[in-house]
Amino acid sequence: MMKLGQEQFLFPYPSRDCHMAQFKSLSPQEMKAFNRAKDALEESLSLKNWSCSSCPFPRTWDLRQLQVWEHSVAMEAELALTLKVLETMAASSLGDILDQPLHTLHHIHAKLQACVPSQSTAGLRTPGQLQRWLHQLQETPQKVSQDCLEATVTFNLFRLLTRDLNCVARGDLCV
Repeated sequence: MMKLGQEQFLFPYPSRDCHMAQFKSLSPQEMKAFNRAKDALEESLSLKNWSCSSCPFPRTWDLRQLQVWEHSVAMEAELALTLKVLETMAASSLGDILDQPLHTLHHIHAKLQACVPSQSTAGLRTPGQLQRWLHQLQETPQKVSQDCLEATVTFNLFRLLTRDLNCVARGDLCV
């Protein structure tokens, strides 16, 4: 960690407990469960009158824009918001269809937390692009409707599971 003026910034550290390579791709059964969940979520959304003025997960977000050590920090924050929203949706009639995907996401999240510097959750600042992403993810639930959150999480789910998770799993090879 480095201190500049009054602000402290996170810097990478090697974690022996960070084992994400197993997530380079999910099993066909897991992907099938996510496809079923995504279909059910989209059908549920089609019955709602939702509209979003801002997107918590902009299409321009690409983990490769960040430094390698920041990938897991950004992914952990994105996954935490995704879990929060999907758990709320699971409390409705979608509970059964979301059980397996939520179990998988919780497993990934638990493994991912071993890759994230503990200081990042203690309120210390992170530099540059990562800070903007984390701030946007933190502020979004207060700025957009629950329907908008549900829609953006649903439409972002496969990018999270394929591109972002694969990038974190590949580590130094994702640049």
